[in-house]
Amino acid sequence: MADADTQQVLWVGEGSSRATFRPFFTWPGAEGCAGIESVALDMNTAFDLEVREHCPQAKVVYDLFHVVAKFGREVVDRVRVDQANQLRDNPKSRRVIKRSRWLLLRNPENLPEGHGVRLSELLEANQPLNTVYVMKAAYAPSEQEANQRWNEGYRQYQESGIRALKQFAEKLKSYAGGITASATHRLNTSVPEGMNNRIKVIKRMAYGYRDNDYFFLKIKAAFPGKAR
Repeated sequence: MADADTQQVLWVGEGSSRATFRPFFTWPGAEGCAGIESVALDMNTAFDLEVREHCPQAKVVYDLFHVVAKFGREVVDRVRVDQANQLRDNPKSRRVIKRSRWLLLRNPENLPEGHGVRLSELLEANQPLNTVYVMKAAYAPSEQEANQRWNEGYRQYQESGIRALKQFAEKLKSYAGGITASATHRLNTSVPEGMNNRIKVIKRMAYGYRDNDYFFLKIKAAFPGKAR
């Protein structure tokens, strides 16, 4: 657990179950849990449930980067592969779709020069790919608008006739509140993910630690937090 403002590591636990996470809320430094307004999480149900139980006033926020990445893996990639497989008798067209992964996953403004035309031609030629491409998640300026977009998107996913889209919508349904909350609470998990990478380096440099308590102290010492 880390403070989103100071980036100080507050508590370290081993594992990702509810039982592992629960001691944080009885830790002496956690007395201020009642004052926590929002918590950035990945879509780990165990963490979600513990936060909601011990900090019912806190808003759970899911990082939109992970939602978009999940959409890319589970929807765009799935539809791209399915469409390519339907073109076994047309090797040239099949090859174009098979090689279009990064073209479809990148945002239009990040495409190299000339690739925008390729993307437009691909989407015009393949309706299922065009459908999933335009339905990629987007940031909303307010939580109200984010909720409206979610409800409209959910309906469109169900009516699309594309199995991967429908399955994706059902998976995210229970996480919708945390996804739309990101419009109000601009939190993400990029900082703790960076911390995790540094922790791996600390562990690798020491060739591992036999004493977890000592290892946890090393982690806290590495992230004392920024001065306010």
